[in-house]
Amino acid sequence: MPTDLPCLIVAASERSADMFYATRFFVPDAFVFLRHRDKTIAMLSDLEIDRARRTAAVDEIVAYSVIADRLPQKSRAPFADVVAEFLRTRKIKRALVPGDFPLGLAQSLAKAGVKLVPRDGLFWREREFKNEDELRKLRRALAITECGMARAMEVLRASIIDGKKLRWSQRVLTSEILRAEIESTILRAGGVPANTIVAGGGQACDPHERGHGPLRAHELIIIDIFPRDADSGYYGDLTRTVVRGRASEAQRQLWTTVQAGQRLALKAMKPRVSGRKVHEAIKKLFADSGYPTEQRDGRWIGFFHGTGHGLGLDIHEEPRFAKTHFKPGQVLTVEPGIYWPGIGGARLEDVVTITGSGMRKLSRFPQTLEL
Repeated sequence: MPTDLPCLIVAASERSADMFYATRFFVPDAFVFLRHRDKTIAMLSDLEIDRARRTAAVDEIVAYSVIADRLPQKSRAPFADVVAEFLRTRKIKRALVPGDFPLGLAQSLAKAGVKLVPRDGLFWREREFKNEDELRKLRRALAITECGMARAMEVLRASIIDGKKLRWSQRVLTSEILRAEIESTILRAGGVPANTIVAGGGQACDPHERGHGPLRAHELIIIDIFPRDADSGYYGDLTRTVVRGRASEAQRQLWTTVQAGQRLALKAMKPRVSGRKVHEAIKKLFADSGYPTEQRDGRWIGFFHGTGHGLGLDIHEEPRFAKTHFKPGQVLTVEPGIYWPGIGGARLEDVVTITGSGMRKLSRFPQTLEL
């Protein structure tokens, strides 16, 4: 793959981590970023120009209207034509682009004589390895996440056990109500919540079920919170599994087995260790403890997702846990889980960074089963 090509991104930085990493500038609509000969240039609409000049981390700002006015249609010129004209002014005939570059725009640029070379995986390879400033931002994102988790625990502890029901603030406590309390707390703390999981009982046996309806006493409840820091753009990610009331012996055994699996991973994670081997060791521990991963009646039970994932400006980013040998500077979640119909689901998730000799935990929220 050529590494000396100009780098081109056309995307909205509010949705594209690659674009935000390049510019450190949130924009809701697609704009153009070009890195050419050690110089970075952004072409933006006039609406964003002044703000970009103050805060965007680029060397040069170009107004979209200035480029559009060179074309016969001027302000009515198609976006692709303006991008092509911008590249012509820079004598760009070949460029490296992210693998998710817009297909329609790529076809239009090809007709204009610009050859695009897609790069798979992370466009900016350095994103996989976090520096101290990025670790600070990740810790802040996790602090915001932990505010939401603390609110969840506060509400659950304050709920009244009424038979199998939980009542809070004079009504039945539901996944929706608890999720709203979590997410409003995150917003006040400076985060942007999305798709928070509050799933109890049988619902918790589906790892990405958001949860709905009444929460029940004496059942395992998975709470998985992964907001974005509105200021830095970095994500936090944290999961806890709790019981409001008394856990049965079967629930306790399931939860403590998951905790043992996470501890196994945390102890093993150090430079050059295979993530695949760590993952397989957890699965073996679970199977030896009576929780094999298998299909029953067409449904997976046990531990049937990855042990973790990279975390940063995307909620799931490189490295893939099972496809890496750990390296200093990587940041990963560690989130083993067991999903067992008839007992429930349990998952515990924390965030670590790989150091020169091992790992350092970035998340700090305690693990408690019973509330």
